[in-house]
Amino acid sequence: MKFRIDLKIFLFVLLFFITNQIKIYAMIMVFAIIHELGHLLAGILLGMQPDKLEINPFGVSIDFNIKRKDYMRKIKKGNLLELKKILVAFAGPFVNGIIILILCFIHISPYDKMLMIFSNWTLILFNILPIYPLDGGRIVKGILYLLKGKQKAEEYIYHISHITLILLTAIGSIGILFINNIAIFLVIIFLWVLQLREDKIYKNRKVLYEIIDKEMKQTDCKNLKIPIENKINS
Repeated sequence: MKFRIDLKIFLFVLLFFITNQIKIYAMIMVFAIIHELGHLLAGILLGMQPDKLEINPFGVSIDFNIKRKDYMRKIKKGNLLELKKILVAFAGPFVNGIIILILCFIHISPYDKMLMIFSNWTLILFNILPIYPLDGGRIVKGILYLLKGKQKAEEYIYHISHITLILLTAIGSIGILFINNIAIFLVIIFLWVLQLREDKIYKNRKVLYEIIDKEMKQTDCKNLKIPIENKINS
């Protein structure tokens, strides 16, 4: 399995250290790793093989190898692989929810308990945002893929992600004025960086889809000419 560390994480550590928020950041990162272990366990249980692990400023991400049989098995307008991806994406926030439930029954100092619960709720709320490639975005895209097909799913999640990010940026900007917390600013920047990267991938795929559609239409036109010509000749 490949391993990679996003070097921007060191910049984030420095910023949170300077602003005296390093403890909460460290707590979130610890539970983010546990969150990702939920994805990993779900993937393994579903027969998926881990391919790449990356540590980024707001957690860890895991990619899995694609098995041909899962890709070829159809489920509505998608396939078995997409259903597995939905379940794997859901597993991360689910694990954080279980941790919150367990913490409610553990006797520790009120401050530590509050900090741990806050960290897990932050991870849940952050990850269920319908922004691709966050867990929420993956779940929404997967459901749309099964119902509408791959091309429509990518188009819809592109617009949903942008609308959500614009609203989040507006709300976050107001929040920064009242709360005066640099973490909000950093999260929004990080999400926009992710979105811009996904935008580039989507636009390249859109061009490819347009080329394929154009070639299919030309092929259909050529096939229509054959029976017409045969009828005239007969």
